[in-house]
Amino acid sequence: MVQITELVFRDGHQSVLATRLRTEDMLPIAKTVDEVGFFSVEVWGGATFDVCLRYLAEDPWERLRLFKQNMPNTPLQMLERAMNIVAYRNFPDDIVIKFIELAHKNGVDYFRIFDALNDLRNLKVPIEAAKKVGAHVQGALCYAISPVHTVEYYVEQFKELVKMGCDSLCIKDMAGIISPQRAYDIIKACKEEGIKVPIDLHSHATSGMADLAYIKACEAGVDIIDCCISPLAGGTGHPPTESIVAGLMDTPYDPGYDLQLLAKCRDYLQKVWEKYKHLHREQAMKVDPSVTVHQIPGGMLSNFVIQLEQFGAVDKYHEVLLETARVQKDFGWPPLVTPTSQIIGVQATLNVVFGRYKRVTKETKDYVKGMYGNPPAEISDEVKEMVLGPNWRDEVITCRPADLLEPMYKKTREEMASKGLPTTPEWIVSYALFPAQTEDFLRGRSKPEFTSQQLPLELGPGERRFKARLNGSEYDVVILKSKGG
Repeated sequence: MVQITELVFRDGHQSVLATRLRTEDMLPIAKTVDEVGFFSVEVWGGATFDVCLRYLAEDPWERLRLFKQNMPNTPLQMLERAMNIVAYRNFPDDIVIKFIELAHKNGVDYFRIFDALNDLRNLKVPIEAAKKVGAHVQGALCYAISPVHTVEYYVEQFKELVKMGCDSLCIKDMAGIISPQRAYDIIKACKEEGIKVPIDLHSHATSGMADLAYIKACEAGVDIIDCCISPLAGGTGHPPTESIVAGLMDTPYDPGYDLQLLAKCRDYLQKVWEKYKHLHREQAMKVDPSVTVHQIPGGMLSNFVIQLEQFGAVDKYHEVLLETARVQKDFGWPPLVTPTSQIIGVQATLNVVFGRYKRVTKETKDYVKGMYGNPPAEISDEVKEMVLGPNWRDEVITCRPADLLEPMYKKTREEMASKGLPTTPEWIVSYALFPAQTEDFLRGRSKPEFTSQQLPLELGPGERRFKARLNGSEYDVVILKSKGG
């Protein structure tokens, strides 16, 4: 039997609806989802925390508690970005530890913990913190195609994660680029090398290979696969839960889930999908096999267009795609996942517009210094000098990046108290991660982009509206249908 992690309440809507599902539109089907018997249901982490505060004017902690109340029988899972937690930079150990303690207290049973660079030093503290509170820890490695990311690389890294105490392991293929044969080879090798803990394969439907990769993974002995109930599946999302369950019937891998229950979930979520039609993006729902060449996740591609519009250089889109591959190689082949995808994407755009490394962002400098961790491969001295200058040796660090950070929890509590803000532990941690957004929420200044009662929003013909972030700034983007169609 193969089990399934259901993603519809987190990565599902993050991938195809810009993470915008409101809690009140998810809760009515939560009890039915709870009856299915999934290995786990992912409900929190990733971008959901940020989006709740920034765009939905929702309390992310209350969302988690409500999910726990409505799904008492299924382990609830979150995606935790190692020392980044649910944000986009490293935080000191005290904030990471406190966040994990509070997440578990409020309802998280399983922590899927990953680092964008697969730097295991960055996973140590969150893994130990989650183990200490008695949670299930799933150690995840980001999948990439490069000379470095061999089958042997994943086997050896997974062995280390088992030694670190992980209860299960995950191949995190965030761009949907794993081939069926590579999925088979990695999982088969892990099993043959004596890895006993369950192995999960997470993939996206972007390239059109994920369903095939899941079948081959089952043949290799995978224990868990990640799926999403069908109205929010496909495209840059994930393989559909119902289809995978039906396809595995009468095989040794049959999860044994009730298709009638899943159909009930689908019927409700189809109405939700139609309700959020203002966020539908045709491109996000199409298969794009080119991703196997450039490895760029769908959300990153849309950001390229926005960035190039800012510079008046939309005609250079294909140059940026080629430059992204060059920058990824220059930077030691990091997987393209938050935050490395943003760092590399912005730098590739600047390289095309202004010349290679003529302008570099602070994030690029920090990355090359080692402030995000060790990349999978060495960065050449030549690239270090182009980015950091002739004295680059004085700036590069070799320690774990968080070792350079001062504790924040006590200082954050004092700052909040001085402003007259509530100093409950959850809000202290929230303020440490997203100070402006948390203060706006606590002072009642947050305004939702839309309420559930306003949906569906009526836009003009061919119009799509969404928010985008570029170099730390936020833009309202409206895409209008051109006169030429």
